[in-house]
Amino acid sequence: MSVPAWSWSPEVWWTLFGHFLALSLMSIGGAITLVPDMHRRLVQDSALLSDADFTGAIALAQAAPGPNVLFVALMGWYAGGLGGATVSMVGIMLPSTTLALAVSRWVSVRRHWLGVRAFQAGMTPVTVGLLLATGWHLMPPLDGQPRAWALAVAVALLVWRTRIRLIWLVLAGAVLGALGVV
Repeated sequence: MSVPAWSWSPEVWWTLFGHFLALSLMSIGGAITLVPDMHRRLVQDSALLSDADFTGAIALAQAAPGPNVLFVALMGWYAGGLGGATVSMVGIMLPSTTLALAVSRWVSVRRHWLGVRAFQAGMTPVTVGLLLATGWHLMPPLDGQPRAWALAVAVALLVWRTRIRLIWLVLAGAVLGALGVV
């Protein structure tokens, strides 16, 4: 899908802004944990993005240096040009940043409270579950790419059991892809 950078699409911008605004407060563990819902809303429900543009936006933003939330700007760009990228980023960043600032100040004074410690400990499995759902959503179908699944499992085990830097695993994946193994 190709949208001119300066296209005028206020209806698309409002849709993007509202979608990312609503998702912002659910982004426990970062915006990447919301990929399944983003896909449902942007690709399946409103058809603002193609499946290829959606996956490409995530891949490109994850490969680029900088914050991993940049894929939201790319999705906005693909759907509504520069205006779409801008409203998507404002929508995803404004509520969560405001809430994070307020809560971090509140927690810094109350970190010794049992309820605060319990909440923080309880959020870890929620974040892990959301990340697993994202990984599951981005994987190719099991019957179509068994080597990709084997590689994903191997990488997950390496990340879990070793201290190998992720950049080396990304590089290994790129080499395997370039050689046609995966």
